[in-house]
Amino acid sequence: MGPRNKTGGKRVRGTLKGRRVEPQARADVRALLGSDPRRRDLLIEYLHRIQDRYGCLGAAHLVALAEELKMAMAEVFEVATFYHHFDVVKEGDAAPPAVTVRVCDSLSCEMAGAHALLKSLPAVLGSGVRVLHAPCVGRCETAPVAIVGQNPVPHATSENVKALVDAGAVAHPARTGAAEHPALDTVTPGHIDYAAYKKEGGYSLAAACSRGERQAADVIALLSDSGLRGLGGAGFPAGRKWKLVSAEPAPRLLAINIDEGEPGTFKDRYYLERDPHRFLEGALIASWAVGIAEIYIYLRDEYHGCRAILEGEIAALQADPPYPLPPIHLRRGAGAYICGEESAMIESIEGKRGEPRLRPPYVAQVGLFGRPTLEHNMETLHWVRTIVEKGAEWFASQGRHGRKGLRSFSVSGRVKKPGVHLAPAGITVKELIDEFCGGMLDGHTFYAYLPGGASGGILPAAMGDIPLDFDTLNQYGCFIGSAAVIILSDKDTAAMAARNVMKFFSEESCGQCTPCRVGTLKALDLMHERNWDKPLIEELSQAMMDSSICGLGQAAPNPALSVLKYFPREVE
Repeated sequence: MGPRNKTGGKRVRGTLKGRRVEPQARADVRALLGSDPRRRDLLIEYLHRIQDRYGCLGAAHLVALAEELKMAMAEVFEVATFYHHFDVVKEGDAAPPAVTVRVCDSLSCEMAGAHALLKSLPAVLGSGVRVLHAPCVGRCETAPVAIVGQNPVPHATSENVKALVDAGAVAHPARTGAAEHPALDTVTPGHIDYAAYKKEGGYSLAAACSRGERQAADVIALLSDSGLRGLGGAGFPAGRKWKLVSAEPAPRLLAINIDEGEPGTFKDRYYLERDPHRFLEGALIASWAVGIAEIYIYLRDEYHGCRAILEGEIAALQADPPYPLPPIHLRRGAGAYICGEESAMIESIEGKRGEPRLRPPYVAQVGLFGRPTLEHNMETLHWVRTIVEKGAEWFASQGRHGRKGLRSFSVSGRVKKPGVHLAPAGITVKELIDEFCGGMLDGHTFYAYLPGGASGGILPAAMGDIPLDFDTLNQYGCFIGSAAVIILSDKDTAAMAARNVMKFFSEESCGQCTPCRVGTLKALDLMHERNWDKPLIEELSQAMMDSSICGLGQAAPNPALSVLKYFPREVE
């Protein structure tokens, strides 16, 4: 029983249980939040404001934020500690240095010398700068890549990283007394802004749809006839998805996934940096056809330059709309590969830990905020306007080797011209290298390739004549996924590549499923042996594939199994 007062009645507590809010921390948080609504789903957005302003998330600020949002302190803490980009400082611990340098050590960057860079930077930069390894940052064509504060350094060296650190525009203002500095994106080209996009006919199609000049059923049928499929990796037919969601009860929502964290993938960033309104118009057409009430855009946190572009262009669109628009919300990820999975992304938009949901129900039925949700990759929507204007037959006729459509291949590794290459669906990797990538680097011979990023498996050069498209690689234990193609040469080994991506999966597992959380670590230990224990790795892989609830655990064994199948001499 609880304590009682002198008359025998139960004593009423005058304050909340737990740690009390410090007045200065309360003032800090209220100043950052201003008049914005105190809603649970904005938790991650508000954590970013504190992190951006103070360089870390101190206990006092977390407690104050919990009070403002009327949430349990433990709930705020568990969300903050889930994401890589939040520096949670426990009481009594020192805050991190004012400047942090992250060096990508995913596969393409490892092949380009990331490990040597990681080793050299601490001595070059000194003790006042924190140097960390980071998972793929979506700039594989300029490997190795470092991120100084929020500023990407392509083709990073000790010299150019130090130069940016010395420039002083990367520290947190509250920690150094410096002025606010926007993120510098040294590799973002000029983009087509709202005025230029409208001048070239942009939003005319969306406006015509809103006026009733087209029928939603006809546009959905056109997308189906074109063969357009989800370009985030799953490949679900876009027209069928629109039809399914439109049949669900209103209000319906649209969630756009731009959290492309798959190592080797950077196509979404490429299009955002150049033509952001094309996908926004596609989103508006989808919203009209499906009957969408609100649009949510989830952008990975590493794309600071893209976020600045989107914030500006969405504001321009809303200030001078071609017709009444649905609300558009831009949400910021916080460093979690798992949030590329649709239900984990939805959890994150709702301000929660990015843990995948059990299915059924599917997000088309019970998605964001419990409403039927149309979930799409950005590039899928990028193609909508073009396909509707040019027709289904135009898009379908673009393929090669019996396949339909176009694919944006993110190519990195040992080729002369890495980058995003728009090529016919069904092109082979040998054709892709020769026709679009300028051939292999001088002194390198084509040895192997990852056709679908880290999770898509590894194939030898001898199997380089397989058409690259959805469903064509399945029989070989691989898949195209988001069309991230990483090229290995005779200077590399498939076993090295498999270890690199398994390390990535072990660090990015959300931990919800024991087979994935434990299995990826165990598999990585086994793969560090000179001679791999084939029966044990195969048994472990089968357990992960059968028991994990999302694609991370189900696909994580693919590279290891590919090595055992196609490169056995490397591990015997």
